[in-house]
Amino acid sequence: MKVRAKEGCRWDLISLGEVMLRLDPGDVRVSTAREFRVWEGGGEYNVARGLRRTFGMNTAIVTSLADNPVGRLVEDLMLQGGVDLDHVRWVKYDGVGRAVRNGLNFTERGFGVRAACGCSDRGNTAVSQLKTADIDWEEIFVRQRARWFHTGGIFCALSQTTPAVALEAMQLAKKSGATVSYDLNYRPSLWQSVGGKAKAQEVNRALMPFVDVLIGNEEDFTAALGYSVPGMDENISRLDHANFKTMMKTVRSEFPNLSVVAVTLRTAHTATRNDWGAIALADDSFYEAATRKDLEIFDRVGGGDSFASGLIYGFLTGHDLAWAVECGVAHGALAMTTPGDTSMASLQEVLAVMKGQSARISR
Repeated sequence: MKVRAKEGCRWDLISLGEVMLRLDPGDVRVSTAREFRVWEGGGEYNVARGLRRTFGMNTAIVTSLADNPVGRLVEDLMLQGGVDLDHVRWVKYDGVGRAVRNGLNFTERGFGVRAACGCSDRGNTAVSQLKTADIDWEEIFVRQRARWFHTGGIFCALSQTTPAVALEAMQLAKKSGATVSYDLNYRPSLWQSVGGKAKAQEVNRALMPFVDVLIGNEEDFTAALGYSVPGMDENISRLDHANFKTMMKTVRSEFPNLSVVAVTLRTAHTATRNDWGAIALADDSFYEAATRKDLEIFDRVGGGDSFASGLIYGFLTGHDLAWAVECGVAHGALAMTTPGDTSMASLQEVLAVMKGQSARISR
């Protein structure tokens, strides 16, 4: 992959997506909680934050927030993450949220046989109301310039207008010379009231010709793009990875513009014990990271986003496919050892995990 040189670019990566306030009940259930800890998070934002905090890249988020104390709390959390906020669009609050509001995400981590569970409260949010021409993409990609643009299926599921905003950004990003990545990130809850899988596939497939790097988990490619993986509906934990390789070649043949297709592979034995790995295809070459068996999980939310940021970091720094995939898998594994949607890992920790270093105390 040829990635735009850093010289003359303000940012290494720009993300487009919603940033919500996550309310975490800790060790109890959302329905029985008496207090919550708050974090900021969102699929596309998490990638930008991981690249900034873990990997030291210059990143920015394009999003929109209602201008009230909740929005300012999200802003304060993002400021701690170091992501550039120059292109956050603030919308006047109407006092009660009839016209515009900020998204809330209640997520419990799960434990043992009890799966992690999320409940979003994000209808009519500021970012879901974005329309074409609301963002000055010329300023971002032509005058200030970015090396990489990232968005995904969560943003595109928010409303009838957000896919057009994503398309507008992707087209100008590619025209300017930026690499475009897209995480399918299929969420049934977001699509169920607007046409379900059929609508998700229609929207995502229309955007694929403008994508360079496509990312998803095992189920995303079937649900969000409509590809068939033999055995997917029977027992995902017993699937032969050869089935995914065949599917990935089919994706590349239909969308030859794709430089890289990457699939994260997870088998959840319990909420706190997962097998974790990834496969990626570039040109006609596959690379499969060794699966980490029985990885201990503290909070699985954001693991896929951290894989994406590690993968992208590999390409931004000129590494080959194998190094980028291993970096993504290691970063995703580390991100799932801490609470919240976003990574708390350091680059040194990622490199140590890539080398197979033990978890013996460092002091």
